[in-house]
Amino acid sequence: MTLEEMRKDCALKQKKGLHFILASVLIWMIILGIHLSSEEILRKNLYTFMATSILVPTAYLISKWIKVDFTNKSNPLTELGVLFSFNQMLYLLIAMWIYNAAPEKMVMVLAMIFGAHLLPYGWLYKSKSYFIFSIGISFGALILGVNYPVYVLSAVMIVIEILFSILLWLEVKKI
Repeated sequence: MTLEEMRKDCALKQKKGLHFILASVLIWMIILGIHLSSEEILRKNLYTFMATSILVPTAYLISKWIKVDFTNKSNPLTELGVLFSFNQMLYLLIAMWIYNAAPEKMVMVLAMIFGAHLLPYGWLYKSKSYFIFSIGISFGALILGVNYPVYVLSAVMIVIEILFSILLWLEVKKI
């Protein structure tokens, strides 16, 4: 298989990562609920970190529902996609530092990390949506996070992720 054929195979069999984006909608809903609560900020942030831990199992369940080849072991580019995700794990160290240094900005940093980590998937899946949302989420989270309460950013992230999911679904239909 050529590189272009492998990229198309990844995009098709993994439906451009739609299962992960749909799982992130649920996580942002949970984060919104957490930050609407009356808990103190450090506890809210701890619960927020805990909420992110359900991403992979939730994406796995969604992959079964929307018929995604979760591992796609026949394509070597799948490993590259996994590497892109692990890259985000290293960035989470920044969020862990922010947890204590500037706790009211931790969710903003998480959203920026999430947005930034989407960029290489634009190349992998040949997706304009990934490129646009990567940049838009990163800058949008910064602007919202500096100027509004966390629950506003969380609510906007839900809307953005739903819109992103719809656009990815439309891109997948075109393959």
